[in-house]
Amino acid sequence: MLHYRSYFKQQSLPWVTFIHGAGGSSSIWFKQIKEYRKHFNVMVIDLRGHGQSERGRWRKGDTFKDIAKEIVDVLDEEGIRQSHFIGISLGTIVVQTITSEYTQYVRSQTLCGAIIQLDIRTKFLLWVGRTTKRFIPYMLLYKLFAWIIMPNRRHEESRLAFVNSAKKMCQKEFIKWFSLTKMINPYLSKLQLDHKGIPTFFVMGQEDYLFRAPVEELVKRDPSLSYVTIRKSGHVCNIDQPQEFNDRTIEYILQQEEILSVTG
Repeated sequence: MLHYRSYFKQQSLPWVTFIHGAGGSSSIWFKQIKEYRKHFNVMVIDLRGHGQSERGRWRKGDTFKDIAKEIVDVLDEEGIRQSHFIGISLGTIVVQTITSEYTQYVRSQTLCGAIIQLDIRTKFLLWVGRTTKRFIPYMLLYKLFAWIIMPNRRHEESRLAFVNSAKKMCQKEFIKWFSLTKMINPYLSKLQLDHKGIPTFFVMGQEDYLFRAPVEELVKRDPSLSYVTIRKSGHVCNIDQPQEFNDRTIEYILQQEEILSVTG
């Protein structure tokens, strides 16, 4: 079982489950939990090999579907039948996989710093990582990636949060997670074909120069998707601008609850 922490307020309130990105941990949501607990029951989970979750859970051929199943197992353990999901960075792929494979568990999905397509720059970056991952210390690679993805001075807190969380990983776990990116573009394209009718909210930092453009193109094509840009923030917008992030995302989830209370 993955390590998780739940904050139960009352039975009548909906659950919100937070999923962090690669190299992070549930601690990256520290600027959200206090505010969210005023409105919801809250669940934060450490993905396999991250934070306080155990290492060595990998089996040959594991995919994002196996990662998603571990999240669902946590919900089952706590008797949570449905939840709103919020993911950041690579965690958005996990959330979208849960929506695709376990639709009945999902009330809405909020995808922050969403990765839905890789451009030539990102593909090259991942190729360099896959080529060198076995003989270059993973923390050196991770610091390089963090700097490339979050280059601005005001992204410094986000960079440090992820780098400090990544220190709890090991080289082997880093390699396993990195291996998931090998055929990621076709999988991402498949996920965007059908959101299973689940309310979907993209939240992107204005300075998320690697991943924002594909999201904006997708939202233009599909009017059922909701989208907001968080000013003066980069890839990890929940840390860069926590107040605006909290206001926007809480408002969205409360709106979805109102709609669901009418439509059932």
